[in-house]
Amino acid sequence: MDSSSIVKTSEQGAGPDIITVDSQEVYANRWMMVREDKILRRDGSPGLYGYVDKPDFVMILPFDRGLVHLVQQFRYPIKSRQWEFPQGSWEEKPDADPGELARGELQEETGLIAGSLIRIGTIYPLYGTVTQRCHVFFATDLTPGENKLEHEEQDLVRAAVSVDELQRMILDGDLQDAGTIAAFGLARLRKLL
Repeated sequence: MDSSSIVKTSEQGAGPDIITVDSQEVYANRWMMVREDKILRRDGSPGLYGYVDKPDFVMILPFDRGLVHLVQQFRYPIKSRQWEFPQGSWEEKPDADPGELARGELQEETGLIAGSLIRIGTIYPLYGTVTQRCHVFFATDLTPGENKLEHEEQDLVRAAVSVDELQRMILDGDLQDAGTIAAFGLARLRKLL
């Protein structure tokens, strides 16, 4: 389907959808910045947007010998351990090449080195609240190496499961990470799994 086949239910006007009148930093640390923007809508009415500004990150779907590799760690905001594909960003290098970042994060979290790494998509995990994009990669021809966990990842554990088991984990709610589920969907749509 191309964009010409999309039926629009309302017409857009000639002016911009939203104009930013003022923007201020409310809070910042090394991982994120919270911003609050005063805005004007198309009809001239004022509004306020609060959002989190974060650097992009990568997610890697490692697949080898019929198995997908997962990591699990404690996710503090939801106070729960969660299964997911390896993922991350480099705070000290927010503009790093996504392919380089993907190779680095894969080895850091799993010890695996990808012989082949292809980009299969880009998603916005939470674009109503966060500016961050996720670059999704499919990694194959994996060889074991040495993992290099960051201090914050000291609780990380790894597992390799079949595609059927991964699908069961998603359907049964044992894996709830939206990015991992989206990456799995991208790989299936591209017929990589």
